[in-house]
Amino acid sequence: MTGRSGLVGYALAALGLGASVAVAWAVSPAAVLGRLSWLADDPLRFGAVVLALTAIRPLLAWPTTLLAVAAGFGYGWAGLPVGVAAMVVTALPPYWLARAGSVRAREDSQIAERLCGAGERFADAAGGVRAVAATRLLPVPSDAVSIAAGGSGVRLRPLLAGTALGELPWAVVGVAIGVSADRIAAGGALTVDPTVVVPMAGLGLLLLAGPLYRTLINDRSPAAA
Repeated sequence: MTGRSGLVGYALAALGLGASVAVAWAVSPAAVLGRLSWLADDPLRFGAVVLALTAIRPLLAWPTTLLAVAAGFGYGWAGLPVGVAAMVVTALPPYWLARAGSVRAREDSQIAERLCGAGERFADAAGGVRAVAATRLLPVPSDAVSIAAGGSGVRLRPLLAGTALGELPWAVVGVAIGVSADRIAAGGALTVDPTVVVPMAGLGLLLLAGPLYRTLINDRSPAAA
């Protein structure tokens, strides 16, 4: 019972942490970030709460960058590896769910079969690591990328490596926001500078352009023949 109560407590604390960071991001950090200081005072306790938040984040459909914000708030720039690791781990549940359901979905739906088949051909053309990393550089929901990777048959190791590479710039942005939380708590909202997002998206598109073009050409070749 004690162990179960402890897990429930960490889950509730994780919900509070995530909700506070989300509210601070959307509104003003002054009212909410101060309440998180008691967690950050104990690195082990804060780490346990971040781990719980990592586990439940897919259920709440919160942005993965919030994990990096939390890591930056609790550990400063030393939290960058924690943020990257959390963003990698939190990608696994939707990935596994997609892999488990893709076979049944392809049997029941021709649309699913065509989409998964196209994803497989694209992943083969780009390579799993490149496909995942480049797609994660784009400003699209992280869970959508994980689901697409699972449905396209990307293996676990390329998923992990690609996620770490693709999420690293977002983790840097998130940790920077978390580190700056105390400084900007006097006013303003936690925001991501668009000038940071545009270069990342451009790099992602550049990495995807060649494989996407080759995939389209190969798909059209049988029809043209």
